Amino acid sequence: MKQWQKKVAAAMMAMATIGLIAGCGGGDKKAAADTIKIGANLEMTGNQASFGQSSANAIKLAVDEINKKGGLMGKQVSLQVGDNRSEAAEATTQMQKLIDDGAIATIAPDTSSNAIAASAINSSAKVLGISPTGSNPRVTWDDKANKVRDFMFRSTFVDSFQGKVMTSFALKQLNAQKIAILVDNSSDYSKGLAKFFEEAFTAAGGTVTGTEGFLQKDTDFKATLTKIIASDPDAIFVPAYYQEVGLIIKQAREMGYTKPILGSDGWDSAKLAEIAGAQNLNNTYFSNHYAVDENNKKAMDFVAAYEKAYGVKPDAYAALAYDAMYMIADAITRANSVEPEKIKDAMAKTENFEGVSGKMHIDERHDTIKGAYIMTYKDGALKFLSKVEP
Repeated sequence: MKQWQKKVAAAMMAMATIGLIAGCGGGDKKAAADTIKIGANLEMTGNQASFGQSSANAIKLAVDEINKKGGLMGKQVSLQVGDNRSEAAEATTQMQKLIDDGAIATIAPDTSSNAIAASAINSSAKVLGISPTGSNPRVTWDDKANKVRDFMFRSTFVDSFQGKVMTSFALKQLNAQKIAILVDNSSDYSKGLAKFFEEAFTAAGGTVTGTEGFLQKDTDFKATLTKIIASDPDAIFVPAYYQEVGLIIKQAREMGYTKPILGSDGWDSAKLAEIAGAQNLNNTYFSNHYAVDENNKKAMDFVAAYEKAYGVKPDAYAALAYDAMYMIADAITRANSVEPEKIKDAMAKTENFEGVSGKMHIDERHDTIKGAYIMTYKDGALKFLSKVEP
């Protein structure tokens, strides 16, 4: 199939998924009164479509499981998905639409920039938003007002922890004393994580040989990589999303760079191997939220259910979205209420929640405290290497 035909087919599949999910629990006013509506504001199309589609599948799976067990407070759960097209402005529009349509809680966008943009709507409407993978601190913390965003949460760990995890791995496991950083200057996530990594790495005695930037949707990184490689690093750190990361890795290997390339949770997509090439991913490592091949019963049961439903193994975006939906269900159950304010208060008190991505609790900044996984590739296959606890 030609490349343009693949893109059209993928877009049509994504829109079909949105239509099917949005229809769950539909009906007349009486049916609406007998359901609990949850909204999901996701990157179903656009540059991060892989994230949104994985998340939507997992949320739908969780909702189906919840409804088969009797729903919440004696009511069935109705799921409505909005496509933010991987754009911050549209993320704001979709969040407003979901809340206007009656969502009493929402799953916020996967990407930090989109979640931060949409958070203004959650705050003004006083309706909870929980981002599966928005790991930038600003998703839950308003740095201008210097206070927590009361109605924003996350099911992922925060980037300051992720930076420390990759610092420890680089120094202790790879003995990489000199690292160059390649950052996406159009992404709050990438800029924030690059900053946290550099602070942790230099504080631990490492040296950053240079930092170069690029923008989302760039495709030619050779000039930038020439500068990075010329600084003679022991490894390159690329905290960015799979679309650009795949091209960066591919071009770096084509230029003869064989040393380690390190990254972050934004790498986690089956499309990374397609873009980079399987062999080029050898000697690459990134931090993640869970591992398909970890010996954990809860995770294994989720993997089996997801694979049965969709025919593929779930990535970390699916795992965190699944956890986010169950965290909302847990908060509603503990609150014994469908009032958004009470659901928010219950979510803020979450402790020892057992998700497929591990045990977690929410702190006073609404950050989720949990472990991280180090992942690697062997001939294009993703492999679990080790787990790091907070």
